[in-house]
Amino acid sequence: MSEKQDSRSKPLIRVRDLRKVYAVGEERVVALDKINLTIMQGETCCIFGTSGSGKSTLLNQLAGMEKPSVGDVFIGNSAISRMPEADLAIFRQRYLGFIFQSYNLLPQLTAVENVALPLAFRGIEKHVRNRMAVELLKRVGLRHRLTHYPGQMSGGQQQRVGIARAFINRPKVVFADEPTGNLDTRTTGEVLHMMKEFAAEFNETLILVTHDPGIQTYADRVVTLRDGVVISNIKGGQPDEA
Repeated sequence: MSEKQDSRSKPLIRVRDLRKVYAVGEERVVALDKINLTIMQGETCCIFGTSGSGKSTLLNQLAGMEKPSVGDVFIGNSAISRMPEADLAIFRQRYLGFIFQSYNLLPQLTAVENVALPLAFRGIEKHVRNRMAVELLKRVGLRHRLTHYPGQMSGGQQQRVGIARAFINRPKVVFADEPTGNLDTRTTGEVLHMMKEFAAEFNETLILVTHDPGIQTYADRVVTLRDGVVISNIKGGQPDEA
């Protein structure tokens, strides 16, 4: 077995007995309940559900954006559910990447500057980070848009910039929150293929959060939520244990 194949067999994300409860006035709303889940290194996992199913709340838990009411979330050996916020900020910067439905590019920065920004936070010299950003932008088909600003690009082009930005740090996990929600069918396929290709090349875990059933076909594992509960966990077409 190759080193890459062996690493793909290792659990990377582990969720144990997770529960998230919000106080809404005098009521308590259970957003997630009894979530147990294991996602492997190098795996593409689709977290699927309709609006209100709890998928966005689960993404926030996996990325350390919110603390659970009960339970734990581990990425590798790090219990991110127990980390202080200052340590979490550093952890996200080093090990996590994010792709958003609304792109979240800084309008005053060019494509190269947007992609290079995560490397700036790590203290990498400008000429080095810009060279790395140019290389990735060329790979996503934007060699002629390097100095363009977000307002000068189409939605599909902006999302390609977002993909390059998410992967430039070589993170352990990339979270894609409804990444094709604003794209047409053809561009959706191109963007998903691109994300899968980068994740496979770098042996990174890709988490796709969506309400679109068509995106499930791009995933190795599909976790379906309903009313804050996992109702199915399918890996390679077969039910899988947490």
